[in-house]
Amino acid sequence: MRDSCDAVEADDPMARPGPEVIAGAPDRVCRVLVAVQALAPLIAAQRSEFDRGRRLPDAVFAALADAGLFRLWLPHALGGLELSPFEFMRVVEAASALDGSVGWLVANGGGMSRIGGYLADTIARDWFADRHAFVASSTGAVGTGTPVDGGYCVSGRWPFGSGAHHATRFMVLASIRPEEPESPLLCCYLGRRDVTIHDNWHVCGLRGTGSCDFEARDIFVPAAHAHPFLGPRPTQPGLLYRMPPSSVFAWSICGVPLGIASGAITSFAELACRKSRLGTRALLRDRETVQATVGRARAMLLAARAFLIDAMTELMAATETGGERLVKARADLRIANAHAAETAMSITDELAASAGAAAIFETCAMERAVRDVRAAAKHIAMSPNNYIIAGRLALGLDPGAARF
Repeated sequence: MRDSCDAVEADDPMARPGPEVIAGAPDRVCRVLVAVQALAPLIAAQRSEFDRGRRLPDAVFAALADAGLFRLWLPHALGGLELSPFEFMRVVEAASALDGSVGWLVANGGGMSRIGGYLADTIARDWFADRHAFVASSTGAVGTGTPVDGGYCVSGRWPFGSGAHHATRFMVLASIRPEEPESPLLCCYLGRRDVTIHDNWHVCGLRGTGSCDFEARDIFVPAAHAHPFLGPRPTQPGLLYRMPPSSVFAWSICGVPLGIASGAITSFAELACRKSRLGTRALLRDRETVQATVGRARAMLLAARAFLIDAMTELMAATETGGERLVKARADLRIANAHAAETAMSITDELAASAGAAAIFETCAMERAVRDVRAAAKHIAMSPNNYIIAGRLALGLDPGAARF
């Protein structure tokens, strides 16, 4: 009879995609997922450098780029995959199950490739001609974009520029009239040489993302290299580029905490197959309380994912109809994001508690998972404040969020 520990090893995401990730996926998505899993040995070998360098090692970043993981939402017409939102989430989950920092940069880099759907064809082709093109973005601060002849003069300092050390472009928010609270916001794109990176990413979680501050002073941005933050006019026909950009932005990272939690479940199962309770020969896996913890974690993960999928399904339909239906769909997507992050934190916390003292060592995958999932959950797109938006709508009030 085959030992259950062997079964766990066979289902290890380091070996192949789990069935919940790959079942029913089109061939092109399966190929991407297989490419993600093929990176597992490199990621494992380089992981200690993530914390030491506070960024991804060059070899890991290059491998992600070579696998096409920073082109997931680039339009088909420009040589990208233009994955559906659901396919995109599956890929991000798979990458995040290997490592939270890797998943975060796949989510951010792959997500930002959607700008090819808002830019002129010639510009987008030029920027993404290099397979290693990566757009670091920040919506955590607003700079100034003073109108000048032919474009804007942009200045500011922006935080959380994930992947800044490897970025070829930087997307920033800039206000045309900063003295006016309701001034329109622009997405402005800066070149690598236009910015100064401040090496200030000293954090407890997602250390390998290199999410440093970056700064620009009096940089000319051509009008063709900017578009409205809210309501940009799509240059590509796909539904992805017609959906509310702020909602698509929020969706792009929702798979990260779920992937981290999924990886934690696998790591705990492996630990439970070899770790005995102090003073006994009984393995953790043989205790009913542990079995219940893993079963509950699995149920929580699947439920959170189902809520996200349901919310995105409705958002896609509501994009075509608009009106109040779209407003509600956007709010529901935000609370699905917040719920997924909270659920992922609960899963990792419960598994770490069941693992006992083993989970406090940096060599334990669950120790990293706890740190990484809590860092990911701090993102505004997964903030508990999103519940306020949905609550206000349910109570007959306006959303009450300027960037909603």
